[in-house]
Amino acid sequence: MAAQTFVPIPPRPAPIKTEGALAWVRTNLLGDWQTSLATVLVGGLLLWYVPQVLYWALVKAVWLPQVEACRAPGAGACWGVIAEKYRLILFGRYPYEEQWRPLVATLLVMALLVASCTRAFWRPWLPVLWVLVLSVFFALMHGSVAGLSRVETDRWGGLPLTILLSTLSIALAFPIALLVALGRVSSLPAIRSACTIYVELVRGVPLISVLFMASFMFPLFMPQGLTVNVLVRVLVGITLFAAAYLAEVIRGGLQAIPKGQVEAAATLGLSYWQTQRKVVLPQALALVVPGIMNSFISIFKDTSLVAIVSLYELTGALDLALNSDANWRPFKIEGYLFIALIYFIFCFSMSRYSRWVEKQANKGRQR
Repeated sequence: MAAQTFVPIPPRPAPIKTEGALAWVRTNLLGDWQTSLATVLVGGLLLWYVPQVLYWALVKAVWLPQVEACRAPGAGACWGVIAEKYRLILFGRYPYEEQWRPLVATLLVMALLVASCTRAFWRPWLPVLWVLVLSVFFALMHGSVAGLSRVETDRWGGLPLTILLSTLSIALAFPIALLVALGRVSSLPAIRSACTIYVELVRGVPLISVLFMASFMFPLFMPQGLTVNVLVRVLVGITLFAAAYLAEVIRGGLQAIPKGQVEAAATLGLSYWQTQRKVVLPQALALVVPGIMNSFISIFKDTSLVAIVSLYELTGALDLALNSDANWRPFKIEGYLFIALIYFIFCFSMSRYSRWVEKQANKGRQR
């Protein structure tokens, strides 16, 4: 028997590291020559413009409310306009001496929102807490109780109005959208047709038209002597508009559920509403969490359109603050950057919370 010759196996190259910052850069920024070229071009533009922006926004910026310093040659960003007008931007036309009331009311609602997003507070008493906090909010904002002076809703504005409109419209639009989505996939022709007409009519017009109709046209159809507060009309318009878009998102999740699960639930003797509550809706809503949160973010940003009906929320309050003072009017860019930062903080927080909810909802499918 011939002796076998031992041939050593050549060493293999070390495995490429797939974790860490360098691995992320290699994969996402230097994956191939096209990606590398795009990285070099975008990086060059950033290296050219970012230092100039930082020099304008930080190094040469004017931080004190001094108009002369802001108008001086070579001056950078005039953040003094925020220091001078921040109360008018944040609280609108609310009486200056009473602005502690919208501040406390807004902090209470924001604390409640954070608590509602925390699992430890998901208890049966949470809806009761919502009723109490909203009651305190309206009592503080409107007054006429506990010795507080009366402030009409047309003087509400700024961040409190933005928080109020977005919170209530989201809370009211979601159950309406849920029912409309179920109606869209219903086997009853009358219900399905009514829900379809509602969705298509509302989605076929811009929100500005809905707000205009709710504010100026709707009172013409009311009985003589009966009026509805403009804030309520605007809230109803935003809610119905948001519910139409949100219903289509939820309908997509409902149609993604296999019919076999519904048939299996019927075989077990579950009623229609038991099937929806225990089988269909938990899975459907988990599938469309990103779409639902995207609708919520859109609602929050769409509140800026209420300025068309003379309700000065955050964006409208900025225009009101600067247009009424010729000295600070040229520094609108800094003002818009300030409210853009506020919108970004809220929207980014909602986006990150959506990621957490999506991860929690998909734990059952993770293997």
